[in-house]
Amino acid sequence: MTKPRIKLPDIIRIGDVIEIKALITHPMETGQRRDATGQLVARNIIKTFAATFNGQAVFSADLQAGISANPFLAFSMKVVGPGELELTWTDDHDAVMTERQKLTLS
Repeated sequence: MTKPRIKLPDIIRIGDVIEIKALITHPMETGQRRDATGQLVARNIIKTFAATFNGQAVFSADLQAGISANPFLAFSMKVVGPGELELTWTDDHDAVMTERQKLTLS
């Protein structure tokens, strides 16, 4: 997994409901494809995604093999104040990618 891209609104105020967009590069192998030698490529998908704000869960998802490579996720969150948004992806090989982003208010 490589560093994800996260998009937040330019202007954020307390009480706003904002949309958070996240894109991560990952091959999302389903375990059904064969390589050049005919061997099955081992399954390796992002299985969980979790988002917290100041340590409180705001969104989570369990992903399945039907998700395409480089998954894009978008979710909404009500802003209760300034803080830190933490997004975490975990794949089948237990590789974990965590990205943190400060939420600054306008």
